[in-house]
Amino acid sequence: MRRILLGLLIAAAFGSGAAARDLAIGRATEPSSLDPQFALTGNNISTSLHMFDQLVMFDANLAIHPGLAASWTLVNPRTWDIAVRPGVTFQDGSPFTAEDVAFSLERVRRVPNSPAPWTHAIANVKSVEVTGPLAVRVHTNGPAPLLMEEIGAVFMVSAKAARDATSADFNSGRAALGTGPYRFDNWARGDRLGMTANAAYWRGKPEFDHVTLRFMGSDAARMAALLTGEIDVADNVPPADVARLAANPDTRVFATASVRLIYVGLDSGRDVSPFITDENGAAMTKNPLRDARVRRAMSMMINRTALVERVVSGAGVPAGQLVPDGSGGHDTMLKPDALDIAGAKKLLAEAGYPKGFGLTLHTSADRFPGDGAIGQALGQMFARGGLRVNGVNAVPYSVYASEATQRKYSAFVFSFGGFAGNSAEGLRGVLATFDAAKGSGALNRARYSNAAFDAMLDKAQVTFDEGARNALLREAAGIAYGENAMLPLYWLKVNWATRKELSYTPGKGEETTAMATHVATGSR
Repeated sequence: MRRILLGLLIAAAFGSGAAARDLAIGRATEPSSLDPQFALTGNNISTSLHMFDQLVMFDANLAIHPGLAASWTLVNPRTWDIAVRPGVTFQDGSPFTAEDVAFSLERVRRVPNSPAPWTHAIANVKSVEVTGPLAVRVHTNGPAPLLMEEIGAVFMVSAKAARDATSADFNSGRAALGTGPYRFDNWARGDRLGMTANAAYWRGKPEFDHVTLRFMGSDAARMAALLTGEIDVADNVPPADVARLAANPDTRVFATASVRLIYVGLDSGRDVSPFITDENGAAMTKNPLRDARVRRAMSMMINRTALVERVVSGAGVPAGQLVPDGSGGHDTMLKPDALDIAGAKKLLAEAGYPKGFGLTLHTSADRFPGDGAIGQALGQMFARGGLRVNGVNAVPYSVYASEATQRKYSAFVFSFGGFAGNSAEGLRGVLATFDAAKGSGALNRARYSNAAFDAMLDKAQVTFDEGARNALLREAAGIAYGENAMLPLYWLKVNWATRKELSYTPGKGEETTAMATHVATGSR
């Protein structure tokens, strides 16, 4: 914040002119790539939002508004016309056109080695037709009432700059050419990313002239940097630090309840799983996680209230399904499984594991507050429930996301936070049967599969009436959670902190951006 104060003093001394303002944001996680279509992960999205735009904009409550798509019209149940916003340019001055929209949507399917593919966002797209310089017609495989929420989230790239570009080309800045509020300056991996305001941004010049994203995985180091003024904003504020920062006259805290679900994924898609052993530690040729009774038993071993209250200091709401109350498809009847050790052991015995079995639990080390501690607590709970816990491994998220997608784990702590205000996106991405061609199950790292669930979800996704669609989504969720397809833990509460001269607008999507940061009233 010393940079902002210095600018204000200089402006006052010379009597006129707007002060130049720079902003430094301390981020807990670094993006895996600057290619905005490389991975549908929070760390990548938060970064991409600075340099790239989407067809729609999501507000703090995840409602959609026109973005690079000025408007859209449903021509018939399988056809949508999109009017591209006129007068928008890329950061090199070239115009943004319908060709770039078509290219961006079609490119999603061709991004290699993605640890979290965007393919489910365009799963309903059959073809994209350019009908004019600023007009696109999207043909869908079937009725797609949520199409604009889906494709609207895809970041738009330059057809000219990105046509043959690799992830390395984006990371070097050569292809990192968007229409967003900031343009790429430099990226020092493991340290910082520098960006400069796009003076020609279609929504107006950004509030800050230069933005630096500092990647600081250590919570202690990030909070210390905020307190000394080395950074102006810090994300992923540890719950234990919230009261201290809120009471400090030099800092402010901003919080929101997010739609991000923290859950345990269990490998149910193969007969042999890499980190499963018998009760004595020997390798097994039969994967117990494929049995719904075992998955339910493990869910009954978890004390979700203790996880939220003791491990993450209240920074969550115990969950029994994918989306919280207020989201379309939420079912008030789906409650978190109650702690029941005796019942869990009985189910294990019924499934043929009276002495339990062994497993190694994996978790990220820096994705969300307390993720490593959550893994340790779950390991203890599973051990008390009669399982042999061979280890709890915490892995940096930059490695973890890729390895989880490659199915290198048997039981793993992960999270999902969707863009849309309903459960369709998450159910299709995380729980639908994996089908690369169809674009379903792109985030289904456990490879859960149930034909009845898929059929119900497919029916919901072609239903235009919102009430009927939500009822079908609830039925689909009931099928999946009746089999404990995943083990929901809690919905995350998210905290940001700033220096006192700034304010922050938190959103349920959890992104950490310069655009949500403002000089506080009275500090100009």
